[in-house]
Amino acid sequence: MPEFEHLLTESRGHVAYLTLNRPEVLNAINPAVLAELTEAMRRFRDNPDLWVAVLTGTGERAFCAGWDLKWHAANPEASRALRPSAGPLADCWKPIIAAVNGYAVGGGLELALDCDIIVAVEDARFGVPEPRRGQMTDKGAQRLPRILPLKLAMGLLLTGKLIDAAEAYRVGLINEVVPREQLMAAAERWAEEILECSPLAIQATKQAAIQDLARLIEEGRARPYSLQGRLRDSQDFVEGPRAFAERRKPVWTGR
Repeated sequence: MPEFEHLLTESRGHVAYLTLNRPEVLNAINPAVLAELTEAMRRFRDNPDLWVAVLTGTGERAFCAGWDLKWHAANPEASRALRPSAGPLADCWKPIIAAVNGYAVGGGLELALDCDIIVAVEDARFGVPEPRRGQMTDKGAQRLPRILPLKLAMGLLLTGKLIDAAEAYRVGLINEVVPREQLMAAAERWAEEILECSPLAIQATKQAAIQDLARLIEEGRARPYSLQGRLRDSQDFVEGPRAFAERRKPVWTGR
């Protein structure tokens, strides 16, 4: 795979490695990053010699801190124009392992949840802090109640609080917690165990397990929610990212 501007890619044997590479902004996602990740995943999906992918982030602070709120603050109208769409990992029936090396929050948590196996370092943090920034998580709002008990999911969704890796493992959000120096070894151990199986059998199994769930989630994201439109047109939608960029507490108006 050729190199991208914001994404490191390589392959070893039947395993593809994709690394978000914006450590200066905690590997946050903007439209350019999303386009690159989508293209890299398309190439992985369409390469018959690659059977498993490992997705991680550069640095020791974050797997992915979600959407780049500084970009949102600088491009409020473009932010409003963004609409829910299929994620970069959609329609890929090959297994994907998230090696979470730090914060996986907001869109970063959504990205990890799009993977099939999640291995995390002990000091990783998970959550959907969008409401604290005047935003909402569409995929997170639909996926978390399907993974966690409803009250646990709503506690995360309605407070924007973060949980640590131990708690995420306890409630069944992730598969394994390891010391930082063992992260990639653990991800590769999962990959090797998958590679002991027939790749076509694995792909058929993944499709059977999650196709209907993925369809329901994407249909839900595409559905017009009246309050989502109201949020996007509000002052708060601009105020949240602006306050984040200016490193101050947001002043909400509720309109």
